[in-house]
Amino acid sequence: MTQPFELPHFYMPYPARLNPHLDEARAHSSRWARDMGMLEGSGVWEQSDLDAHDYGLLCACTHPDCDGPALSLITDWYVWVFFFDDHFLEIFKRTQDRAGGKAYLDRLPLFMPMDLATPMPEPQNPVEAGLADLWTRTVPAMSADWRRRFAVATEHLLNESLWELSNINEGRIANPVEYIEMRRKVGGAPWSAGLVEFATAEVPVAVAGSRPLRVLMETFSDAVHLRNDLFSYQREVEDEGENSNGVLVLETFFGCTTQQAADTVNDILTSRLHQFEHTALTEVPALALEKGLAPGDIAAIAAYTKGLQDWQSGGHEWHLRSGRYMNEGATPTSPWHGLTGPGTSAADIGALLASAGAMGAPPTPFGQWGRLRAYTHVPYQKVGPSRLPDFYMPFEVELSPHLPAARPRLIEWTHRMGMLQEGVWDEDRLAAADLPLCSAGLDPDATPEALDLSAQWLAWGTYGDDYYPLVFGHRRDLAAARLITQRLSDCMPVAGEQVPMPLNGMERGLIDLWPRTTAGMTPYQRRSFKDSVNGMTESWVWELSNQVQNRIPDPVDYLEMRRATFGSDLTISLCRMGHGPAVPPEVYRSGPVRSLENAAIDYGMLINDVFSYQKEIEYEGEVHNAILVVQNFFGVDYPTALDVVHDLMTQRMRQFQHVAAHELPIVYDDFGLSDEAREIMRDYVADLQNWMAGILHWHRTVDRYKAGYLSRRSHGFLPDRPPALTLPRVG
Repeated sequence: MTQPFELPHFYMPYPARLNPHLDEARAHSSRWARDMGMLEGSGVWEQSDLDAHDYGLLCACTHPDCDGPALSLITDWYVWVFFFDDHFLEIFKRTQDRAGGKAYLDRLPLFMPMDLATPMPEPQNPVEAGLADLWTRTVPAMSADWRRRFAVATEHLLNESLWELSNINEGRIANPVEYIEMRRKVGGAPWSAGLVEFATAEVPVAVAGSRPLRVLMETFSDAVHLRNDLFSYQREVEDEGENSNGVLVLETFFGCTTQQAADTVNDILTSRLHQFEHTALTEVPALALEKGLAPGDIAAIAAYTKGLQDWQSGGHEWHLRSGRYMNEGATPTSPWHGLTGPGTSAADIGALLASAGAMGAPPTPFGQWGRLRAYTHVPYQKVGPSRLPDFYMPFEVELSPHLPAARPRLIEWTHRMGMLQEGVWDEDRLAAADLPLCSAGLDPDATPEALDLSAQWLAWGTYGDDYYPLVFGHRRDLAAARLITQRLSDCMPVAGEQVPMPLNGMERGLIDLWPRTTAGMTPYQRRSFKDSVNGMTESWVWELSNQVQNRIPDPVDYLEMRRATFGSDLTISLCRMGHGPAVPPEVYRSGPVRSLENAAIDYGMLINDVFSYQKEIEYEGEVHNAILVVQNFFGVDYPTALDVVHDLMTQRMRQFQHVAAHELPIVYDDFGLSDEAREIMRDYVADLQNWMAGILHWHRTVDRYKAGYLSRRSHGFLPDRPPALTLPRVG
């Protein structure tokens, strides 16, 4: 069969190495698969299939340094997960049996008890038998924290197969952002990262949830999955009828040829590898210093990071050799094939030059000079008034009747908090933002008190978003920004902790807002709400770091961090307030609900990027704008990048509508929600609709982003004085 496209030139900076225990792992996994019932008689695999796939080679490539027993155990895990994928395909995807697939998946967590003393049910198929055996052999060597994280990753890998099945049933192809998010769960690379910990070292629990470690795992995941999509396109799309493939997603989104889509997938893959390297070399060391990690913890993170690198290069090598994938014309590059010896890892001169940005290239491909281009942006370029497309907005805006009275009350509050006396804002800038108008659209049914509280939160967040780049950014003062960020976190007690004496308007405002907002919350709700505020303030430090480096972010990293910098989790949390306990937290954590929220959030924050393009690029010298990120990645002009962003906004809105109409009713049934809970969720969907319509109306109305106002009140530098960081003198 002719290949549908020519495989691109891959960026792979790390040489693949081969574990010497390969033959031992091959022999063991073959016996194990037969013992579990995965071969002849399973209806899925024969011995010849297992031999052709060669999972022993996969694991020997991706885990080159572990001993023989560990390699055999890891290989068994991969035999199991690939057998599950093919078994689920044959039994449920080909027959499009969602109900049967859900019942099948619901049993699997029973074979992953946190306490091995908990009895497991009798396995009913090879997947259950394999999981029971593997879990029992693996978890005694690992901590309770690892067990929990690995079990969650395994459940995501299994359960999100229903998302793929639903898309096949509906003939629906995901949009690019939706696809990247869901592919991490379906593709299983976070699960693979857990096995990297097993083979190398556990990530210290104190930093396991931090941004740098999360980004290492996510960039690893994205690169693994996108590489797999390139090699598996022919099998998945042409043979199996899959809709979940990155090449097909971009082919559909851009309306381009398969070859162009494949080249773009490779560009995104390259960018994610660059982001991995950037995070490992800049953010991880800073995290170790900030947290005061012990040498053993630092060594564990280094071993884990190296393990992820080994997986990338080894996984690539396996794809070049495995009979499971299309790899005609591809050349294996490992040290045990062709050139060997000292210095031969640098034999791929093209990849090295491409990664350095030294090759001349047409403007479109990212991989050939994108890394260099990301650092060469010239700030304060004249771009003219922001261009506004014809936004797709299917929901009507409604405004609270209490809006007129809320405006003067917000002015009084910001004066009282000291936000108009620090050189960042004055009454003119506050009026240009008209934040009560935004709140009136977000929650048209709000009481006067609730409207005031919402407007004050918006004022506090918008003020902080302006304050950080002006006060800390132009001074390149990351240390002061981190100190203030920690102090802001201390202003939000969860269980009666002492709050610091406020030193500035942000701290004073947060100390005022926190008890009024959280008085009726449980400790769990307060912790979740605090996490959402912390996520926003910490994302402002991430922006400052990029500003100091004059670095335009990677597209995927930008979109995900932009949700935090826009304060989306904060405003979404405010939307949920008052919904009561009838809806279990597990519903809000479910894939479809998170998909619904993220689609709404992305629509809202992309609205902001479209309207604020001139303000940010021309007057503020910003590098954090989706249009600029697209311009940099594709090497295109402003109008072309705007078209891409506008198309993405439209697709995210249509995804919101799709999830609300088709996926949420299934969630309600899956969780057995009561009539009351279903009504609450319908109200929540309406809240998100108001949220999007209100944000668009606010941006269209206020002066904050208009060319005339910007030319009169551009954001200049603050007077040359440091921010307040020490306690005021008493006396």
